[in-house]
Amino acid sequence: MLALILIFATVHSGLASFRDTGEKLLGKRPYRVLFAGVSLPLVVSTVVYFINHRYDGLQLWQLQNAPGVHQLVWLLNFVSFIFLYPSTFNLLEVAAVDKPEMHLWETGIMRITRHPQMVGQVIWCLAHTLWIGNSVAVAASIGLIGHHLFGAWNGDRRLAVRHGEAFEVVKKRTSIIPFAAILDGRQKLPKDYYKEFIRLPYLAITALTLGAYFLHPVMQAASFRLHW
Repeated sequence: MLALILIFATVHSGLASFRDTGEKLLGKRPYRVLFAGVSLPLVVSTVVYFINHRYDGLQLWQLQNAPGVHQLVWLLNFVSFIFLYPSTFNLLEVAAVDKPEMHLWETGIMRITRHPQMVGQVIWCLAHTLWIGNSVAVAASIGLIGHHLFGAWNGDRRLAVRHGEAFEVVKKRTSIIPFAAILDGRQKLPKDYYKEFIRLPYLAITALTLGAYFLHPVMQAASFRLHW
């Protein structure tokens, strides 16, 4: 499990780090296609392996029948995808239909944390590790959280190189730790800040998260058929 995550993390973060050079050589759209074409098979194979082998490890605890655990895990998973959502704002860029860009966001979920995908991944890992409770889940969580912590550092580094002083201004008004910038007064919430969350991507990710929960048996059955 850790080996698969390490391979994916190395390729994914490596290609992200070479984005500026790659875009100069190939162009923004072709490099995005290359990035997705290499990353997607790796992430699919890793997810399928996790689904098929998630109960193969040493059982460390068993809390699935404990009162309230199912509800807590469901809530944590739902919240994790609200943080993991940001790429849905730019699906046309992700798919290279629009020219991919590196954006400086400071609204919506970004007011809570500058790296929502990292926070969402940590919450997702904690929820699944609590539910599964074995060494495979712990290994997967260590790998994924480590990858996203590196990604947060690497993302800040790349934004600083790309945007310079503009990023430093945003960095001072935002935080990596959720709500830290709000609590210490660096991030000032406008009176109508809630309107920033009334957007189609938030509604879409809510629907997709609910759909994914009810489709878990279908996802598991599809993974089992691959025999990975």
